[in-house]
Amino acid sequence: MSYDSLAVLATFHAKEDLGYPLLRDVDTRHFSAYGVLNPEYPPGHAGHGIALPGALFVTPDGIVQLKFAVPGYRERPAMEEIYNALTLSQSVQADQPGVR
Repeated sequence: MSYDSLAVLATFHAKEDLGYPLLRDVDTRHFSAYGVLNPEYPPGHAGHGIALPGALFVTPDGIVQLKFAVPGYRERPAMEEIYNALTLSQSVQADQPGVR
């Protein structure tokens, strides 16, 4: 999800030949709801609307199953770390029906 313009997203999508849609958060409503809006940039700042770098795994029914959001942009969780946490989360849910 990005705060970038539709034109920027369309150009990137075409260039990278992505097999999935890109999401856009126009007014930071979604970033705020997910708790990933970067607090370093308050309203009125040119950087306002930037999310913390990370990853969200949202189930088909709209449940946020896993969230990684880290301050700064230079250090991000490795994909292996995200994959392992997601695998663990899914196994916990399988063992405990009704837990999300």
